[in-house]
Amino acid sequence: MMAEDVPSRFEQLWGIERTAEYLAVKASTLYGWRCRKYGPPSYRLGNIVRYRPEEVRAWVSAQEVRAWVEEQNSWAS
Repeated sequence: MMAEDVPSRFEQLWGIERTAEYLAVKASTLYGWRCRKYGPPSYRLGNIVRYRPEEVRAWVSAQEVRAWVEEQNSWAS
């Protein structure tokens, strides 16, 4: 079975650095977002923070929709 054939729920969890790279932000930004309960859902496993790749991607998609709605609302004003 190829890696592409594995369902997303079985994808390897991402660490802070991988998630930060994907989002094009610094790791410190992710830590700050976690403190403010913002950003993609994260999980602490022992003393390590992990992210599910499909949840990170879904969070990014939600931000795109939110930005589009805000833009539409600004035109309506």
